[in-house]
Amino acid sequence: MRQISTAARLLTVAALPLALTACSFPGTKAPAAAPKAAPAAAPKAAAPSADPNKGLLTGTQLKAALAPASFFRTGFAVDPELSRDTGNTYQEPATADVPTPDCTKLGATSWTEITGITGVSFAQNAYVDKNSSEEFAQEIDVYRGTTATTVLDALGKIAMACPSYTDGDTHAKVTVTEKPLPGVGDGAWAITQTSTAWQGGTTLVAARVGTSVVTVLASSAKDSGLAGGTKLAKQLTASLQGKA
Repeated sequence: MRQISTAARLLTVAALPLALTACSFPGTKAPAAAPKAAPAAAPKAAAPSADPNKGLLTGTQLKAALAPASFFRTGFAVDPELSRDTGNTYQEPATADVPTPDCTKLGATSWTEITGITGVSFAQNAYVDKNSSEEFAQEIDVYRGTTATTVLDALGKIAMACPSYTDGDTHAKVTVTEKPLPGVGDGAWAITQTSTAWQGGTTLVAARVGTSVVTVLASSAKDSGLAGGTKLAKQLTASLQGKA
């Protein structure tokens, strides 16, 4: 939620004119009156700053760019508790430097949070197969300026910082591998997690399109989720071309 800052108070000090009375004597001239000081120029109004969010997609627009229910195979249904977006307003971004990654966040669906950078708008949802517990989570985040490139670069170094971590549910070791994905958006990475305690694996595909970063999490009981995650990421990046 954006906070509206309190307006600063302007204190005006009025200049009090000092009346000087000239005394005149016979045979003398009264001294000339002191010249009046020129009135102080009024301060110029500050030029309005450019809108930093001008041209950036809103959460409502991003929601429309998410893959529809028809994209997913039979058995998958949207989870309403995981459907969120920023609507038609923007949020203040977090501008902190990229922190040392908290590798345990790889166990959640919103992996962009591991970068410590928050965008100005987003939309997300997830489709789950209740019979197999397989899941597709999709999210699009929008950033100002070139921040989207910074976010993708940070995600491209996750495996180096987090080659493994301990799963909070099974307490088993999870191995993290990563590789670039050519031909997806303006650059993309695939980050795959596997464990001997799991059946199948989980892959996050992160791709940039202009000022947007697409993140897709695919969890599969049959494989690592790479094929399904890549297919969904291509769908999202295609829907953003020429818009982001």
